[in-house]
Amino acid sequence: MEKLVEADRSDRPWQTSGVGGQRMIGFQPYETFQLLVESGGVERASTLLVAATEAFARRARPSASELDQFDALVKRLFATAAPSARQQAARVLAGAEYLPPDVERLVYENIGEELIELIESAPSISAEVQREIADTRNVAACAQLAARADLDRGVVAKLFAMNSRTVYRALVANKRLSFVGAYLGAVCRAARMDAEVARSLAARTDIDKAMLAPAFFHLEEPDRLQMLNAYSARRIPETALRRTYEQLSVATPELCRALMKLYQANRRPEITRLFGQITGLDEVRCGEIAHDTGGAALFVVLRAFGCEAADGLRVLVHATGHQPGDSRRLADYARLFETLSVDSMVFVMGVWRGEADLLSMARPEYRPVSAPSTRTPQAGEGRSDVDRAMAAMQRIVSTAG
Repeated sequence: MEKLVEADRSDRPWQTSGVGGQRMIGFQPYETFQLLVESGGVERASTLLVAATEAFARRARPSASELDQFDALVKRLFATAAPSARQQAARVLAGAEYLPPDVERLVYENIGEELIELIESAPSISAEVQREIADTRNVAACAQLAARADLDRGVVAKLFAMNSRTVYRALVANKRLSFVGAYLGAVCRAARMDAEVARSLAARTDIDKAMLAPAFFHLEEPDRLQMLNAYSARRIPETALRRTYEQLSVATPELCRALMKLYQANRRPEITRLFGQITGLDEVRCGEIAHDTGGAALFVVLRAFGCEAADGLRVLVHATGHQPGDSRRLADYARLFETLSVDSMVFVMGVWRGEADLLSMARPEYRPVSAPSTRTPQAGEGRSDVDRAMAAMQRIVSTAG
């Protein structure tokens, strides 16, 4: 090996040469390298590959002819060199500003354990290389790729097709991507199964919060209230459940009285069974609603059955254990009773049951008329009804205290 290195140094194949009027990024002409490659084996190819890539990396701005010669040379050397030399050469070329497309592909194929770091730090990655990375279906590499700002549109489709929780998390966290159509439906379904995806979607400002309905049970209480508020000031698609809930709503007063008694006695298992009978949701969801200490999930059920503010707030007080100092949160629910239609909460129940088309909310006719507020009501709108409900609620809280 020492003789080989000495021979290569004596030939100095990476020194600048002007033979035949050609200059090649610090090397002897291409023909000289051809002879060296053909006359040597793996060791010589490995030595030449590392030397050539180091010289190329030092080149500030190679010409088109130099790029073509380097492309032809390196592809030949990569095919022959030892794996360790290929990885070392890839590591050197990873810092080069200009790479021929085929050489860029070789870098990503041979970089080894540093692939994730390279995907993260590379100033740019060509669409072709992005597609090849996606085709490997390497979850860690694809998740890092999904976080890039220059993600190719065709690659986005490949990443979604992987159906990987880790990749979905990276896609949703990438604020440079916007989701519409089938992609929006995919991330909403993913949010239903993954709390991290749900929280990332809730933190985005470019997502219609109404689309978070499938992920409702993964959200914190403030995000649940934002989701509910997103259903105000807009038309709601009709669902097959609407007539069923209309028929059941005649018994709403009796339902409210029964719930207050059960909550007062803390008989939540019985409430779970009751919700299972009247909502059609599975036992787990019904249990979550029955044990909801924030109130948002219970609010959806109450409003879907036509419950008004006065009775609804009584149930919420008994169910959630709100204290007199929680008047601001209870005021939020009082306003939601006034601003959210029964149909809107029936629709949310339909989404929970998997019987409503959530993507219909993205159609122009169902988009919000104006940006709703979760805190401040419009002057003069529903103040008397809200005030009466709040006064009645405060009397209940005082009596309970």
